Amino acid sequence: MRALTLHLKMLIALLVVLGISVTAYQIFVLGIPVTEDATDDLWNIDAKVEFVASAKDPVKIQMFVPPLSRDYVSLNESFISNNYGVAVNRVDGNRKVTWSARRAKGNQTLYYRLVLTKRYTAEKPKIKGPTFRDSIAIEGPEKIAAEALLAPIRQHSADVETFISEAIKRVNNSNDDNAKMLLAGDPSAAHKAKIVELLLSIAHVPVEKVHTIRLVADQPQTPELWLRSFNGTDWLYFNPETGEQGLPTDRLLWWTGDDNLITVDGGKKATVTFSLNNSEMNAIRLAKLTDENTDANFLEYSLYGLPLETQQTFMIMVMIPIGVLVILVLRNLIGLQTLGTFTPVLIALAFRETQLGFGIVLFTVITALGLSLRSYLEHLKLQMLPRLSVVLTFVVVLIAAISLFSHKLGLERGLSVALFPMVILTMTIERLSITWEERGGGHAMKVAIGTLFAASLAHLIMSVPELVYFVFTFPAILLILVGFMLAMGRYRGYRLTELVRFKAFLKADS
Repeated sequence: MRALTLHLKMLIALLVVLGISVTAYQIFVLGIPVTEDATDDLWNIDAKVEFVASAKDPVKIQMFVPPLSRDYVSLNESFISNNYGVAVNRVDGNRKVTWSARRAKGNQTLYYRLVLTKRYTAEKPKIKGPTFRDSIAIEGPEKIAAEALLAPIRQHSADVETFISEAIKRVNNSNDDNAKMLLAGDPSAAHKAKIVELLLSIAHVPVEKVHTIRLVADQPQTPELWLRSFNGTDWLYFNPETGEQGLPTDRLLWWTGDDNLITVDGGKKATVTFSLNNSEMNAIRLAKLTDENTDANFLEYSLYGLPLETQQTFMIMVMIPIGVLVILVLRNLIGLQTLGTFTPVLIALAFRETQLGFGIVLFTVITALGLSLRSYLEHLKLQMLPRLSVVLTFVVVLIAAISLFSHKLGLERGLSVALFPMVILTMTIERLSITWEERGGGHAMKVAIGTLFAASLAHLIMSVPELVYFVFTFPAILLILVGFMLAMGRYRGYRLTELVRFKAFLKADS
């Protein structure tokens, strides 16, 4: 017995842990929303390119566009132009669009439009970078100033991360004469980044420039410069003006390197203007869209990967264990008497079509008339199989009659009574009549009311939209339910309804 108990406890623990683990993985790792009304951000980014084309030369415009290889996924990308050829290529880890035209004249306007989201991106392999670089040649006073700056940097740093951060802080120290010497009166972020790169090269620490766009709606945007370095495991990002480490979550990496955002051949006065706006979309729908547009497989092996019609069926099926759990609690803990466990659940499923109020009326009418017929057939001394056959046929005729009269009266809801499980109604009538004979009409009425109450409560709980979504999206929760059901299988305690019986017993003793 002890071995059996231990085995049961281990099985329950395994099911509960497995159910919680899978559900937690879906929520916290895959980022699947817990509620159906959860929404995710959609970012619409427009890059407006303006320039003046030369009438004599062919026009070729090249502009960097986001690589979209890590944190964001594109839902739509378009290149809007008039009479321009468009080509997109990858160059040194960047993506670059090229617009070209044989002839163009005067003011020209091109658009690059991107719709992206941060959720449900495919897990990409980490991109590695260099961990060593040669020193940039430097001589004279600049070399002395650089070495003077590097001495305290080495002293106050312990690894690549702290070394780079300390170097940036030293270069941005306006009171340091050595930093002033290297900056040579140019305090721009680009020049500071160049000096930081110089210092780091002397220490053989590789660093590259990263140009980002901040995802903020309705604000003018210009690319923001950051620095990054590979420490052998991860990319480390740094703000070149503050030394702040870590790229903020609202930054979109646009391109890397020293090249300008845009280059124009056959034109002049090129400018790029960024505009952003934000919208929201249902998270699950967004997950499906991103799954189709990337290599992500987050939903491929979930129930959302099934055809839509099959999904509707499974939304009903996965709620059956919830209904069974309700009946289990009502019977084993509360002590409600019903006609078995599954009969109330099947009746609850039928209520999905008829709705609760109309379904209760139909169930009551059909069962009452069926019991009357069953009582009459009892006087004919028929065997069980012919008797059940007659009752089943009577139920079919009764359902057809109710549907016909409902249609004539304009009560279209009555047509759904045909979806009632006829065999379940037949067996319900048969079992109630047997209970009536064996334990009396009062007990049979109590069981019938208990069955109808249990079916109604199960229907209400099984129809909660939030619960249907949660169980369908996270079906591993059913493993936890199985664990609870196994635990209930060993419950031998008192039921709540038995308190009434013991109260009467105590009165009798007193």
